[in-house]
Amino acid sequence: MKFVKTLSVAGALAALPTFALAQDAAPTFNEIGPYIMTSLLFLIGGFLVFWMAAGFAMLEAGLVRSKNVSTQLTKNIALFALAAIMYWAVGYNVMYPLGEMSFASMAEVDKDLINWTIYSLREAEDGTVAVIGYLGAFGLAALQDVGVGAGDVDLGYASDSSDFFFQLMFCATTASIVSGTVAERIKLWPFLGFVVVLTGLIYPISASWQWGGGFLAEMGFSDFAGSTLVHAAGGFAALAGAIVLGARIGKYKDGRVIPMPGSNLALATLGTFILWMGWFGFNGASQLAAGTVGDITDIGRIFANTNMAAAAGAVAALILTQVMYKKVDLTMVLNGALAGLVSITAGPLDPTLFGALWIGAIGGVIVVFAVPFLDKLKIDDVVGAIPVHLIAGFWGTMAVPFYTSGTSFVTQFIGFAAIGIFVFVVSIIGFIILKAIVGIRVSEEAEINGLDMSELGMEAYPEFTKG
Repeated sequence: MKFVKTLSVAGALAALPTFALAQDAAPTFNEIGPYIMTSLLFLIGGFLVFWMAAGFAMLEAGLVRSKNVSTQLTKNIALFALAAIMYWAVGYNVMYPLGEMSFASMAEVDKDLINWTIYSLREAEDGTVAVIGYLGAFGLAALQDVGVGAGDVDLGYASDSSDFFFQLMFCATTASIVSGTVAERIKLWPFLGFVVVLTGLIYPISASWQWGGGFLAEMGFSDFAGSTLVHAAGGFAALAGAIVLGARIGKYKDGRVIPMPGSNLALATLGTFILWMGWFGFNGASQLAAGTVGDITDIGRIFANTNMAAAAGAVAALILTQVMYKKVDLTMVLNGALAGLVSITAGPLDPTLFGALWIGAIGGVIVVFAVPFLDKLKIDDVVGAIPVHLIAGFWGTMAVPFYTSGTSFVTQFIGFAAIGIFVFVVSIIGFIILKAIVGIRVSEEAEINGLDMSELGMEAYPEFTKG
């Protein structure tokens, strides 16, 4: 018996090099490929969506009057920088809560893991407990260690850094939407104060209800890339700001709407094309995977549908303005393309090309009718962001069940209403508080002379103060 044991030990020692070689063998590309490709997708998609910040800046600079252009550009670069800091400091961890974790019993629930987190506990008949998070912990976003190995990451997803970078761009986009609506009469610093709250808390909390695995996700609400979570949310915040601020001086007079042409339609057109381009990253990378033939094929399908919806929205606005006004309105065509993009964002994967066409076309029609409707309500939206992002966002969200199985119009409406009510109520309270404490609107003299002079101290020249 002793001899047999000796042989057994010797055999085990002889086998150790084989085990070590197997353990130390580098992972194959089949194992690490999905991680690498998805991380690359997020990085490429992220810098495409980053380029949308330039699109918003150019669009808004072109649609405001010359005396306000520099202030508008200052707001755009400042809001993006603040969004980056606030999403790191607070937003990312708030947006992505615990998800669902299971424990063998209530006694084994790790209280430290769920501290400072809104969650629910579900105990099954066998005694196991599921902890479902609804709001993440307040804390700084963290990245993986330098030089991390394949054994220390989730090879089925992507790197933490690429995910954080990509998700940040959506947060900044939400703030950019508000900027255009409240242009030409809001003070710079109170606006930036609102951006801090929007990007640090309002957007992350509402987005966590769906993308963070919250109650909307459990209910079956579907918003692929953010027709509601990003665009309508930004539109609701913009609507709140427009209501609290009021209209620009001279915009509505004696029952008439007084046109206030923008400074440079060439810039506005350039901005629209930049946004159109960036939207391929916005929608395409929201596939959230690039490790299989099916994933890459689907991303290509998303690109094609996104482009078709934008084209259809532009053409619909082009034709409709010609029919209604006997002249084509360029600003309507630009916003028609953007409305088409917003409309397809909630469900860019499942429709056919014809489906993307008619969904986007209705978005273009919405803009042509919604812009004058807002003017009748005396809601002054300088760049048309509310029709494009809020109303077309509602349409895009409600269009999802036409092509995406497992969704319903009722659930889609409930999800839109939940996000809308939360963002609008919190935003309007925020603007009212800012108005009461520091004031949010520039003086009448400052508005007439231009915000570039009052907010930035730039000397006003005659050619920059017309209009």
